[in-house]
Parts: sequence; C-alpha cells; structure tokens
Amino acid sequence: MEVSTDLLKTIEEKYRTFSKGQKRIANYVCGNYDQAVHLTAAKLGGIVGVSESTVVRFATELGFKGYPQFQDALEEIVKNKLNSIQRITMTSNRVDEKSILKAVLQSDCDNIKKTAEEISEDEFNRAVSEISSARRIFVTGGRSCEGLSRFLTYYLNYIFDDVKMVISNSLTESFEDIHRIGCDDVVIGISFPRYSIDTVKVIEFARRRHAKVVAITDSRVAPMAKYADCVLLARSDMVSIADSLAAPLSVINALIAALSMKNRDQVVETMETLENIWKEFSVYTDGDKDE
Repeated sequence: MEVSTDLLKTIEEKYRTFSKGQKRIANYVCGNYDQAVHLTAAKLGGIVGVSESTVVRFATELGFKGYPQFQDALEEIVKNKLNSIQRITMTSNRVDEKSILKAVLQSDCDNIKKTAEEISEDEFNRAVSEISSARRIFVTGGRSCEGLSRFLTYYLNYIFDDVKMVISNSLTESFEDIHRIGCDDVVIGISFPRYSIDTVKVIEFARRRHAKVVAITDSRVAPMAKYADCVLLARSDMVSIADSLAAPLSVINALIAALSMKNRDQVVETMETLENIWKEFSVYTDGDKDE
C-alpha cells in the first residue's frame, strides 16, 4: 500500500467493513490526523475507547505490516495537508514555549540521526557517479528549498565546469533554462513538504528528455521520486512554520564532499587558482591584521 494521502480514501472505502471499535478509530483518525500521528497505539486506543490490539489490527487491515507503518502514512498526510496556520497550532500543542530552543535543536538532531540510519549508501554512490559523469548539471528546488539549491550549486561550480541553477519566477522560464537538456545531462531536484509543484514539473520535463535525475527528498512516494534514477532520502519533520532542513543540508554536504574526493585533481587545480584570485583582490579578511 502506498504511504500517502490515499490512506484517508482507503479508510473511507473500507469503513463499512469495520467493527464498531474500528469505526471509532477511523472517525478519530480522519478528523484528527494531525494529533493521531503522535499517538502510540495504546494512547490512540485509550482516546477512542478500544484496546491497543484493536488499534494494531486496524492498521494491519488497512494493509500495513504494523502500527509504525500506519504512523508513517499519517505523517505523510500531515506533511502534505497542513497549511502554515495549522502548523503553528500543531507546534503550540507539541512544544512548550520555554523549551522551544532545545526542542528545535533536538528535532534537527533526531532528523539527522534517522537520515543516517535510513539513507541508501548504494543510491548515494550511484548519484555521485551519475553527477560526475554528466555533461551538464542542473540543480532545481523552489520555495523553502531554494536556499539548499543555491548552496549546492555554489559548491558544484568549484568542482565542475557546467553547472546551472534552475530557479525563476515562472515555470516557462524554468523550461527555457533546461530546454536543451538531454540524456548526457543530470538534474538534481530538491523537494520537501510542502512540495513545490514547479520543481516537480521541471523534474518531469527533464525525465521526458531522458536526462538522469537525482532526487533529494523525504519519501520514496514524494511527487518527485517517481521520476528519479537515484533517491536520496532525508528527514524534514517540521516543528513550526519553517521546514527543518538540517538533515537535507547534511546529505548535500556529504554529496559535495564525495564529489570533491572523486574529482580531487580538478578541485585542487580550481581551488589553487581561486585562492590566488581571492588573495589578489582581498576577497576575505585577514584575521591576523588589525583594521
């Protein structure tokens, strides 16, 4: 079963076959999925008045291996359906204002830890290979992911000769930027909830032109993932209206490091040239000298 917003539709379709207890679970989940996502099976059962085992059976009857997989599906719904106002309310319910600093830092730490456990090294290595062998490299990521796209593009330009960031104020301009993309090129798409439609359309267009696609996203059923040759997964659980992009940035840092090592000679030559330019034009301050 796809872990997606189709879950609510599946619950609706199966509703008539549920027992009375399961119907109470279904009613609560469909009306309060933003709260249910954080409940254990026992707590959810306590709220609706059924046993923990009934909640687990409810999850398995929907096609999941167990309750944790059911929670993953709820998490996808939360990420895709909650608007900014609902996120603020959700944060207020989850986090004490006095402990917000530690709560956000801990959430970012947890996201990085889970990402390290879940990301595929095989796909990561394949992404490094595809990018290194590409004729041209395009990077795209809109909305809150634009900062990640700029960061990645900035450092890729130290490693490769032909790197272009595809970000604009109109989808037409984005297509104009990549209209010559082909099978020898690679596009790196960065997309996290709430997913940018424009980013997905750019990736879909590149795929139709037979370019290689590397997706940096949070789920294998994320809109962009189905067009990708390599999917690099990173956690981005939000704690507020702002997306948590600490784990995605860590994956991007790892990608830059791996590409630098794979193309070491070219990078060293480039950096030697740039260091001379930076020194000549005083690009950086000298911390050892008084102003």
